Amino acid sequence: MSPLLLLLLAGCVAGALNAVGGGGTFVALPALVSVGLSPVTANASSTIALVPGAVAGAWVYRRDHRPVGPAPTWALTSVSVVGGAIGAGALLVLPATSFEAAVPWLLAFATVLLAFGRRVSRALSTALGRPLGMSATAVLLGQLVLALYGGYFGGAVGIMMMALWSIGLGLDTAAANPMRITQLAAVYLSATALFVVASDALSSGRFLAALLIGAVAGGAAGAHFARRIPSWLLRSVILTTAVTMTVLYFVRG
Repeated sequence: MSPLLLLLLAGCVAGALNAVGGGGTFVALPALVSVGLSPVTANASSTIALVPGAVAGAWVYRRDHRPVGPAPTWALTSVSVVGGAIGAGALLVLPATSFEAAVPWLLAFATVLLAFGRRVSRALSTALGRPLGMSATAVLLGQLVLALYGGYFGGAVGIMMMALWSIGLGLDTAAANPMRITQLAAVYLSATALFVVASDALSSGRFLAALLIGAVAGGAAGAHFARRIPSWLLRSVILTTAVTMTVLYFVRG
């Protein structure tokens, strides 16, 4: 398969995954590495390529947003933008080896929270005798940490958002999906602004363009699809994606 066709198809799959449940980076990044880009350049390039798909998905969901607990949407988005930019800056100046070693364990933790987060939330609420709920400050601090991670590496950051909101606020994954996509777009946009200026991602313009075109198409199609399937099926897709990525990343080593 030609490199451009490979990247076009990878972009479609990655964009659709991000719109439906997350994990597009784990398709886009290996595809870019396989055509000869260095890991850091591939990471920056995948972020740049996936941001239009995330924006397209956020546009499709623009009327379906629900607040994330007590945190104002404008504050949550602002934190995502700032954290994404700082994380992207860290990618460009720090070695990635130590952080990459922790990624499989972060994914495993997020997957467990996704699978059992709502049950844990209900159990804690029963034990405390009151509804469990993070404060606005706690939600924003958690989002800042995730945005830093998203700008630095990005893999499964959307799944981690779902995990945090599920256990901390008891949010349904299907209901929270529109806000997840919007926050992904905010993180990717600010990281992309830095990568375009300070990285060498644009030096492989043809590869980047092929991945980007596929991601836009996949992101729009995936968002439309996600709006039309039952909530239980969407949760199943998200959890299956999380489990699959965690296993593959541990195998990858």
